[in-house]
Amino acid sequence: MSTAETETGPPAWRLLLTYVRPHRRTLLAGALLSLATGATGLMLPLVARELIDDLSHDRTIAGALLAMSGLVVANAALGGLGSYVLRRTAESVVLGARRSLSSYLLRLRITAVDRTEPGDLMARITSDTTLLREVTTDSLVGLGTGGLTLVATLVMMGLVDPVLLGVTLAVVLGAGTVLGLIVPRINRASRQAQDAVGVMGAALERILGALRTVKASGAEPREERALHAAAEESWRQSVRAAKWSAAAGNTAGLAMQIAFITVLAVGGARVATEAIDVGTLVAFLLFVFYLMSPIQQVVGAVTQYQTGKAALARIQDALRLPAEPPVRPAPLPSPGAEPAAVAFQDVRFRYADDLPYIHHGVTFDVPARGMTAFVGPSGAGKTTVFSLIERFYDPGSGEITLDGRSLADWELASLRAAIGYVEQDAPVLSGSLRDNLLLGNPEADDGALAAVVKTTRLDGLVARLPNGLDTLVGHRGTRLSGGERQRVAIARALLRRPRLLLLDEATSQLDAVNEAALRDTVADVARTTTVLVVAHRLSTVTMADRIVVMDAGRVRAVGTHRELVTADPLYAELAATQFLAAGG
Repeated sequence: MSTAETETGPPAWRLLLTYVRPHRRTLLAGALLSLATGATGLMLPLVARELIDDLSHDRTIAGALLAMSGLVVANAALGGLGSYVLRRTAESVVLGARRSLSSYLLRLRITAVDRTEPGDLMARITSDTTLLREVTTDSLVGLGTGGLTLVATLVMMGLVDPVLLGVTLAVVLGAGTVLGLIVPRINRASRQAQDAVGVMGAALERILGALRTVKASGAEPREERALHAAAEESWRQSVRAAKWSAAAGNTAGLAMQIAFITVLAVGGARVATEAIDVGTLVAFLLFVFYLMSPIQQVVGAVTQYQTGKAALARIQDALRLPAEPPVRPAPLPSPGAEPAAVAFQDVRFRYADDLPYIHHGVTFDVPARGMTAFVGPSGAGKTTVFSLIERFYDPGSGEITLDGRSLADWELASLRAAIGYVEQDAPVLSGSLRDNLLLGNPEADDGALAAVVKTTRLDGLVARLPNGLDTLVGHRGTRLSGGERQRVAIARALLRRPRLLLLDEATSQLDAVNEAALRDTVADVARTTTVLVVAHRLSTVTMADRIVVMDAGRVRAVGTHRELVTADPLYAELAATQFLAAGG
């Protein structure tokens, strides 16, 4: 999403308030402590003037020293407590942002995931949300407390000597004009720096996700150059943002030094003409010193806001991606639940508006119970059938029904609770083997787990593993073979007790013995549930109760193996080819 699109949304300060609102009480407490810290600091110059007056008139200074000591201790104590409260609140803001963003990303529509780099989304939930910490303390609170302290200091300076206040304001306003030119540059550089971090994260995720392929292709030097280029771009933009932030900070510091010198010169002349006394000049100079802190706080708040504004914009970009509605988990089917019937009626579908259609009026009926196999050339739209049933995508036209009810009328959680789905590449998540098996049904008892492990022939694997079911399987299951990952995926699906089981090339990486065993298991499951299989192996296809032949996004024939061999030339060719391949 472009920056221009982001700018059409609510302003960044309003977005920031939505994250801060749940913590407004603790934030207010921290702000009040900061103001109290500022108030004790403002009292010090006045007490110092009294101390100088006492010295010049030979009066005791014990009371003034005691008061100054008390103010210093109170300033340190209130400052430390206020800093802790604000930082704790800022961390809570970051936690809230990460919770809401992570929950939203988990509900993203697959269409949004298809066109978004995962590494960039990871950067938004890590580095971008981290910036909210500084924005909350330095920008939101800093601008409030720093601004109030600045105004209070200027009022006190006006009470001490209006002439010197005018001199100080002239210098401060000049610095403010310069800062007004710098701030927009900080905003642009910060957004580009955060975008570059996202690009770098996407590049890294791309490489680590296929590291074996990169190594096997001898592509490390090329990918290394690409990753380094992304890192250098991130560095370049970050340095650019740092340059303008440093310029803003130095402008404020230079202004205060000029103000101090100017006040010293003008104040010295006023002391010489006896317009003010030395105590007043010393008190005003202390106020000038003290003025430096709130000015730097305000300048830091403005510059930090620009950085946070870029991070907030990127977070909002992610929150504008299409997502599924939040739903409560639905109960899984009870044992012995009735199997589901599925029907497609004139379904047309394409993955994006600028891509060709995958389905051109697909129509078929799958009755409850039994096995239905989908066959056809690569690109015929077989796997897309499963994606549409799971409502990862919605058809452009036509209707898909489950138990005679349109999928659009089903609550997503209830729909998916009725389905067991084994994907083509059978992904396994990092964690233990037990975690993977229980992913779809964490409430499954040990008996059900043991039965499924035996059914899918994973018992031998469990016996060999050093920690059995609690053995870690590695990132994306790299410690398991392809066939073992497929068996884990099938076991995971069976533990859900599905009314509809979708198997997309679920046995393609199994050896003949395990493939035959699991084929028998699937046949047993098909007696009590509805099984849909995308298969290329003739042995799997011939045992199906019905076969749906697809070609170029259309259903060209439906029947049994014996019927289709004689009735459909494409199926006869596919069957002969697969038979020859199996025989060879």
